[in-house]
Amino acid sequence: MDFKEKILILDFGSQYTQLIARRVREQNVYSEILPCNVSMDRIKEFSPKGIILSGGPSSVYDKDAPLPDKEIFNLGIPILGICYGMQLMARMLGGKVAKSSKREYGRAALIIDDDSDLLKAVRSGVRRQKSEGKENRTSHAQRKTHNSKLQTVVWMSHGDKIEKYPKGFTPIAHTDNSPVAAMADKGRKFYALQFHPEVVHTENGTRILKNFVFGICKCRPTWTMHSFIETTTKEIREKVGRDRVVCAISGGVDSAVAAVLINKAIGKQLTCIFVDNGVLRKGEAKKVEDTLKKHFHMNIVCVDASERFLKKLSGVSDPERKRKIIGNEFIRVFEEEAKKIKGVKYLAQGTLYPDVIESVSFKGPSAMIKSHHNVGGLLKNMKLKLVEPLRELFKDEVRVLGREMGMPEEIIGRHPFPGPGLAIRIIDKVTSRRADILRKADAIVLEEIKKAGLYNEIWQAFAVLLPIKTVGVMGDERTYENVIAVRAVKSVDGMTADWANIPYEVLGIISNRIINEVKGVNRVVYDISSKPPSTIEWE
Repeated sequence: MDFKEKILILDFGSQYTQLIARRVREQNVYSEILPCNVSMDRIKEFSPKGIILSGGPSSVYDKDAPLPDKEIFNLGIPILGICYGMQLMARMLGGKVAKSSKREYGRAALIIDDDSDLLKAVRSGVRRQKSEGKENRTSHAQRKTHNSKLQTVVWMSHGDKIEKYPKGFTPIAHTDNSPVAAMADKGRKFYALQFHPEVVHTENGTRILKNFVFGICKCRPTWTMHSFIETTTKEIREKVGRDRVVCAISGGVDSAVAAVLINKAIGKQLTCIFVDNGVLRKGEAKKVEDTLKKHFHMNIVCVDASERFLKKLSGVSDPERKRKIIGNEFIRVFEEEAKKIKGVKYLAQGTLYPDVIESVSFKGPSAMIKSHHNVGGLLKNMKLKLVEPLRELFKDEVRVLGREMGMPEEIIGRHPFPGPGLAIRIIDKVTSRRADILRKADAIVLEEIKKAGLYNEIWQAFAVLLPIKTVGVMGDERTYENVIAVRAVKSVDGMTADWANIPYEVLGIISNRIINEVKGVNRVVYDISSKPPSTIEWE
């Protein structure tokens, strides 16, 4: 996609790299992440108005420390180094970095020595003043010094320090532990921060990034969903021509938004295929069909293959086997239906930018916690070309895009749902009866959370059917039935999550309804585990 106003982020392996890109895009400026060892030709081809060097787990004096091409400092464009990026800039430009005698992790009080450009308007409204006797604390992270200086709270995560800054640089901020917590060479427009402006814990982090993107790089805010729609639909039409496209619809946000965007570009040349695998949420198939067919007048083929999937899953309890069975069977069903459509040359997928980054990141793909259900095997078997209109977007941007195209909030704002569906929320063997029990319980959880006005505050809420039975009493009879666990978490991107503090009254209603309305359940428990160490899903 051709946007002239853009920022390049070089990835040195930081867990926050994607967050930097998102923070820049939130300012309506396009940003892209490339591995730190990308070639100069690729950087010049990208033609950024500024470069951000991300943090990373390495130390710059390590033998195998990741390094960019030194020519980036001769491009004549602004550069911002963050944490490892700062230390890297210092070392590569003639400064000295050494291990700090005291590591600095978490919140710290940043004392601003120069607020003329990068740190302009960065303040917490607190000025440090002289104090007699013991130091008073304005907060746990804001300690007084003997100077009257502007201060703000930042998030540190480092064990190294700048021992000598390079020629041309001057310190523009410090902390009690870091004499050079920020530095600048204003002549060359090189800036560096020891802390992470991209995380929410840094009070004025967004302001700092704005100062860099707009004040220093002189970018204009041209990255909008309206412009994205115009550009992308034109690209799809040019790529596809008069050929036909098939798109697998799962009921999730990504595939639905991709389908609506492609339909906007080529209309009836697109056919969507929705496969009911027997482990979907209650009313899922009808909801998807009604939304896409009635609201957007799309070609959609709905296939009820529930019996076929449940037969394949019979007797299987291992979650990885469940995933593979569902993924492989989906490919077979999809291919059978797609072959009935003449002139298909393209396969549409809802691939997102995090998936693209993961495949080209400096560190390579993350360690696998669980395999992901997707339609990757289709391309090899069907010999189709790919259409991936969302591959430059983050999840939150996909939701904005859907709203821009008029998609109903019921689809756009819905909680994430795993590709293998209820199969991995049924702990142990999957049967038709156990799927029905969980489907009904899950529907009650969502209904009551919506009634309580909590749905939009929660990242994900669902029910899990446990592989144990417990004794209970219903009426005058002893029961020995199933246990349902309720899981609800709050998160920004699913990478980390805290359990949601749902009011006891709401949990009580959920429990009563499940036990009274779902035959086969006599006990409900609530999961209060955070991620990490737990995952959001149980399997």
